[in-house]
Amino acid sequence: MLPIDAAAHSSRWRRRHPVDKAVLGLGLTLLAISLPPWPGAALVLVTALVLLLGPAGVPVRRLWRAYRVPLGFCATGALTLLVQVGGPGGFVSLADGGPVRAGELMLRTSAASLGVLLFAFTTPMSDLLPRLVRAGVPAPVVDVALVTYRMSFLLLDSMRRIREAQAARLGHTGRAAEWRSLAGLGATAFVRAFDRAARLQAGLAGRGYDGTLRVLVPEARVSVRFTVAAAGLLVALAVLTLVLERSLP
Repeated sequence: MLPIDAAAHSSRWRRRHPVDKAVLGLGLTLLAISLPPWPGAALVLVTALVLLLGPAGVPVRRLWRAYRVPLGFCATGALTLLVQVGGPGGFVSLADGGPVRAGELMLRTSAASLGVLLFAFTTPMSDLLPRLVRAGVPAPVVDVALVTYRMSFLLLDSMRRIREAQAARLGHTGRAAEWRSLAGLGATAFVRAFDRAARLQAGLAGRGYDGTLRVLVPEARVSVRFTVAAAGLLVALAVLTLVLERSLP
């Protein structure tokens, strides 16, 4: 199980309906994209951090491990705005207003990423995917997503075991050994993926699979109080952004 998925299963909001958390987390993401970067995206970023570390109860170290990957993509995209190719300054030169645009992009993307992480850290995929059928998503699409989700964990576990076995046999002592181990890892994972897929198909056929995977979904109701509070928070952030934008120079 991935760390973010383990955190979602142990979250304080684990028993809340996904709609409640979608209104809050995805609403923050939409605000980060639509509001002005300053102060709108900055307010969204701070609010998402407070919610993640406070009411949601996500550990700081686990949040950082998940956040640093999208943050790296945000920084990479922002760095490209600092320079321009061609023009009077030469083949590569500093772009006019590049630092401002890079900072605005960094604020938007990092705040939007935290909004998505707020939803991901509190909503296990096993709670979300089966409910998509009720929302109108075709059942075969949800079934493929469920199987892919399950198979990804099995393959990751298999790759971890193979890596441990290779390390125990001195498979990572040099560059040549690393390349041989990597090739062996890819070949073994490829074969095991097809083997597990065949066994899964045989198991489903033996259990009378009729084209729909039926799974038990934890009972949860949409909390009107939580949803209204989340919507009120989003509206307050939007209003505060407009007020600060007019008052700040």
